[in-house]
Amino acid sequence: MELNLILGPMKSGKSFEMISHFMPLSYTNINFGIYQPRKNIRDENIWSKSGLSVKAEKIDTLDEILKKNESIVGIDEIHMFEEKEARAIASLLKKGVKVFVSGLDMDYRGKMFPIVQRLFELGPQKVNYKRAVCEICKEPEAIYTQIYQNNIPITSGVPSVIPEDGTYVYRPVCYHCFRQN
Repeated sequence: MELNLILGPMKSGKSFEMISHFMPLSYTNINFGIYQPRKNIRDENIWSKSGLSVKAEKIDTLDEILKKNESIVGIDEIHMFEEKEARAIASLLKKGVKVFVSGLDMDYRGKMFPIVQRLFELGPQKVNYKRAVCEICKEPEAIYTQIYQNNIPITSGVPSVIPEDGTYVYRPVCYHCFRQN
């Protein structure tokens, strides 16, 4: 049983780390799969800001992975899945599947996503918490992802997960620059 979490704000290198782990597996005989939520309307692959990408299968629910016979699984954008989906990850771990999960750990209000909280309760073997450069003060200490509309920080009134459709802008910010209500 091995659960590895790669968490942090936007632009912190989470996707890069996921890609760097899974790219070499394509040269092995290891049966693996990489998944992301269908809610992620940005793209079909997992992309790093560095330009690297890896193909990921879009799924509606993590239960779809349980039907596969893979020894290593990667799940990107975990925050877009419902809290109850953590039980599918628990089932994978019980089957001996090595699971890598990446995504935002907190929503725009600075609250931990419920599914991420459930994953911590599963006792991950490794947690790699990434930081980004704050887009306001430019310090490499960003731990939050603030959502802006018309250059004004959103502090309430929208769902925790908002598709990137151009209406809102996501920015990594540090503790000192984070705006709460």
